[in-house]
Amino acid sequence: MRDAVGGLIGTYDVTGRYLDQSALDGLKSYFAQGEARIKVAAMINGNAADIVKNASLRLFDVVPELLRPGGNAYTTRRYSACLRDMDYYLRYVSYALVAGNNEVLDERVLQGLRETYNSLNVPIGPTVRGIQFMKEAVKEMAAEAGVSDTSFIDSPFEHICRDFSEVSI
Repeated sequence: MRDAVGGLIGTYDVTGRYLDQSALDGLKSYFAQGEARIKVAAMINGNAADIVKNASLRLFDVVPELLRPGGNAYTTRRYSACLRDMDYYLRYVSYALVAGNNEVLDERVLQGLRETYNSLNVPIGPTVRGIQFMKEAVKEMAAEAGVSDTSFIDSPFEHICRDFSEVSI
């Protein structure tokens, strides 16, 4: 897994270039957000169960057919798997937030997930919706905790949603 610093330096190293002003500005921005990134990751860690629970309640309120016979969250086993997956996404989002780099999502979450979801006939729309509900909850909690600019929170959540949305599962 690469962080923002290692990824940037690696890119410049491969091309044999010195860090230019754009690279330095990127590093400056990453370090300026460091405290907020750590604060949000700690907040996710301390509230993960509630974030997942509330996002799933919102999801099942919007898409109640998931809980009905034939729905992908029908039966205790499937319902638990849904919550487990939401927690899994949230945990890796927290890693990506701290790293300032979404590569960990590709390496640890998204590779192979399409095939798994295809084989299980998991609907992608509700999955993306649940991830978006978690993003909204995290951004709201961060703002309430005094994080003035929560825009960096969007990136890992949107990365997962975009990857899922590009493929018809």
